[in-house]
Amino acid sequence: MSKPEESDPVAAWSRLAITERAEGVRISVQVRPKSSRSAIVGVREGALDVSLTAPPVDGAANAELVKLLSRALDVRQSDVQIALGASGRSKVVAVRGLKETEARARLAGAKR
Repeated sequence: MSKPEESDPVAAWSRLAITERAEGVRISVQVRPKSSRSAIVGVREGALDVSLTAPPVDGAANAELVKLLSRALDVRQSDVQIALGASGRSKVVAVRGLKETEARARLAGAKR
């Protein structure tokens, strides 16, 4: 018998910490720089688990994170901003123009 999370991919993302605000959403993100490929891995301890090929030097990993999330969420790169944790692996990313349910559905569809 399959788990309920497997039959409804959006339900599997219910553990992800997303805060809805007037301008959009804020998403908790845990980054793994210098990985073999850039991808959204899933949800780990309430944060979006993301692997990035870029090293954490001169903002390269942050730029790659913004690019990856903008593609996954189908928004412009200018709508994605690192709100907290620019120099650490744990970050909070602000995304303008999305609702919480929309963000969860799009991230669930983008997971590889």
